[in-house]
Amino acid sequence: MAAKKRCQLQAETPCNSAVLRIVGQCPHCRAEFCGAHRLPEHHSCNNLEDCRQQAFDRNKAKLESERTVASKMATA
Repeated sequence: MAAKKRCQLQAETPCNSAVLRIVGQCPHCRAEFCGAHRLPEHHSCNNLEDCRQQAFDRNKAKLESERTVASKMATA
């Protein structure tokens, strides 16, 4: 039987907990973490700022595409 994968937290005190099988991999840095460190904010993900900027840009583009333009009213 293979050894259990351990949390890949890079900190002063490394985490020795087992990796979560389904949701343990960070989608941004592709490292595997335990339940306590699986969120990007909890393991100081290197790609977190890039992810936030991409989400900001997508939201900005969506809002700009949905902007209402006042149509010119014909004077009678």
